[in-house]
Amino acid sequence: MTQPDLTCSSPPHWRVAVIGSGPAGFYAVGELLKQQEMPVKVDLFDRLPTPYGLVRGGVAPDHQKIKAVCKIFDRIAGQEHFRYFGNVEFGRDLNRSEMLDHYDAVLYTVGSRSDRKLGIPGENLEGSHSATEFVGWYNAHPDYRDKRFNLDSEQAVIIGMGNVAIDVARILSHRHEELAQTDISDEALSALASSRVKDIWIIGRRGPVQAAFTPVEARELMHLPETEVVLEADALDLDPASQKFLQEEAGKDTRKNIDLLEEMLETPPREKKKRLHILFLASPVEIVGEQGKVSSIKLRRNQLVEKPDGSIRAEGTDRMLELKTGLVFRSVGYRGEPLPGVPFDEKSGTIPNEQGQILEEGSPCPREYTAGWIKRGPSGVVGTNKPDAIESVKKMLSTLNSSGKKPLETEQVPDIAQLLRNREVDFVSFQDWKLLEEYETKAGEAEGRPRKKVGTVKEMMEVIRSLREG
Repeated sequence: MTQPDLTCSSPPHWRVAVIGSGPAGFYAVGELLKQQEMPVKVDLFDRLPTPYGLVRGGVAPDHQKIKAVCKIFDRIAGQEHFRYFGNVEFGRDLNRSEMLDHYDAVLYTVGSRSDRKLGIPGENLEGSHSATEFVGWYNAHPDYRDKRFNLDSEQAVIIGMGNVAIDVARILSHRHEELAQTDISDEALSALASSRVKDIWIIGRRGPVQAAFTPVEARELMHLPETEVVLEADALDLDPASQKFLQEEAGKDTRKNIDLLEEMLETPPREKKKRLHILFLASPVEIVGEQGKVSSIKLRRNQLVEKPDGSIRAEGTDRMLELKTGLVFRSVGYRGEPLPGVPFDEKSGTIPNEQGQILEEGSPCPREYTAGWIKRGPSGVVGTNKPDAIESVKKMLSTLNSSGKKPLETEQVPDIAQLLRNREVDFVSFQDWKLLEEYETKAGEAEGRPRKKVGTVKEMMEVIRSLREG
């Protein structure tokens, strides 16, 4: 856990702590170290030994190109005046007041760890899961290592039509030999190899014009070698309001989605091992169980209605549909979780803020900021976090610059690393992480894979400690 020496030098530097090492955290660090208005030193913290957040733990294993952004993050981490503290949990190892005692400013970029619920009967039955759990499981995220999924069910139902729902459907559809070339977890690779899932349903409460998935994700579904995409014959018979929106207001992604769905409809039926059903205008009303386990899901068919304000809303009809299944995933959005002592808006699942500056009971916190999903909610792609983080950093620097205060370095405040050592916290430096990464990469190369992830914090720390000593 050797860290570079960041003791006081001339001129004194402003110390900034960033809590959370996902894309928003790294983009914020990059902006802080790139700007030349104020001399800054940045410490980046994460509760896991591993950095990169959802790029490591959320991006699907068959999307390796997206993970190339980690090279940018590595360049940021290689700069002077940067330190990484992995395996340090906010609220457990360090608290809010201690961070403010040691840093001139604190930026929270912890993302959205939880998920939104459906709020229907049967949601807690065995066999009903969040997509978050499944994604974490197949990505070898330590939080989900011990999860189990009923892949003996011949039908799987996914509620939601965003990119995460598409990811779940695609992973369930892939052939074993394709997944075996990725960095999917060993547990998931083994379980999926014996999966009996044949019919996968993606359910959306609104229509194709309102679907949240992107064209890139949708197109991939058409190229799954053993899976046929199935839509209702009238799936693209749009209501007047959606038709008008498509013609006058829709963006290019929505138009591309409709083109792709038309192509799917026009593709002749082919005999394949699996079928992926995309069902629009349906909302779950109950997950039915037998002996505590999911046995089916009841859906209400919807119609779209244009409201006086011009919005298009889904309203239930008297038509019902029941699908037999032992496996249900909800994928209706991520949700942030409160940090100990930090202001939190329960309704939105975010930290209340103005341009990234945290608000406590409506008043700005002069030295605390936020960025990423915990700031704005779970929206956008990896790159969306960059302008978001830059906005927060600019607000931070502007506030510090006009505060009339001097950097804490001038007061010879003790280094946070010493406090952690005193508490016997075995923190992970970025050099330590690179040792673990090299270990994973070599293990993966032996099997023709990009890496073979270590799946628990305990095992990660054992590997790191052994390599430090070596």
